[in-house]
Amino acid sequence: MEKKQFLYMLKLVPELLDEKNWTERETAIIGEHFCALEKLIEEDKLIMAGRTQNKDDTTFGIAILQVDTEEEARYLMENDPAVAKKVMTAELFPYKVALYNPRFTI
Repeated sequence: MEKKQFLYMLKLVPELLDEKNWTERETAIIGEHFCALEKLIEEDKLIMAGRTQNKDDTTFGIAILQVDTEEEARYLMENDPAVAKKVMTAELFPYKVALYNPRFTI
């Protein structure tokens, strides 16, 4: 069976757009979020993840998954610590990488 790709878009909950509202709890959850994404790389389920660099209400992050089913993608998105612990909201989209330049480094 061919794997399918999905993108989930993440947005901080509105009150966390202001860094003054962050506590140790939110910082720890974002650390868990990052570790969960790293684990998905190890499992060959995450193609890439990143976020915009602006600091206003238009900021967002994305994670691009390659998995067997939409149900699996939704499960991974909903169990992302940042989503499950309500620091971020997320929305899932079917996606397909059309072009990729392997010469770029991060």
